[in-house]
Amino acid sequence: MARYLDVHPVDPQLRAIAQATQILRDGGLVAYPTDSCYAIGSSLDNRDGKERILALRGLDERHHFTLVCADFAQLGQLVHVDNATFRSIRAATPGCYTFILPATKEVPRRLLHPKKKTVGVRIPDHPVVKALLAEMGEPILSSTLLLPGETEPLTDGWEIKERLDHQLDAVIDSGECGAEPTTVVDFSDGAPEVVRVGAGDPARFA
Repeated sequence: MARYLDVHPVDPQLRAIAQATQILRDGGLVAYPTDSCYAIGSSLDNRDGKERILALRGLDERHHFTLVCADFAQLGQLVHVDNATFRSIRAATPGCYTFILPATKEVPRRLLHPKKKTVGVRIPDHPVVKALLAEMGEPILSSTLLLPGETEPLTDGWEIKERLDHQLDAVIDSGECGAEPTTVVDFSDGAPEVVRVGAGDPARFA
């Protein structure tokens, strides 16, 4: 059964955040709120985390995973960013965007897109996930909590707990968050290409 953690949306309790962090470090899968919608995440060194997320979401190996980062310094260690791309991404973060970029050697090969050797990165703007990232001290491997055959992500923490009780290890509930995934911008070929329109305004990358 998944641990249910009721967390304040603006001033998250450190004890609950520490419990969620320990579950991640122990190899658990955690559902957590972001500024766009709920995500599911695992630690980067959890070798089962990727497969559990793929199974839960009904995805194949070509899915682009996202490394959720605390800040730009952390993001810059994971992906190659030229000056023009740096300025574009910097202006849009933190926010509801995921950026696809060539990965550095800091990213385990098993987390990369198998052909492109790219990975998604984002810096969210939500007090709960920011507290979780600060406590972790490293990025979280994540994916939108969108179940197979459904068009809308799950948005209610208690519903997530009820529906996915045996597939998750913890659910962080801080009330309603967004119901729309991030806007995804692919910079892997240099110029920005909006590949999914979501919560972030795509016009700045048009």
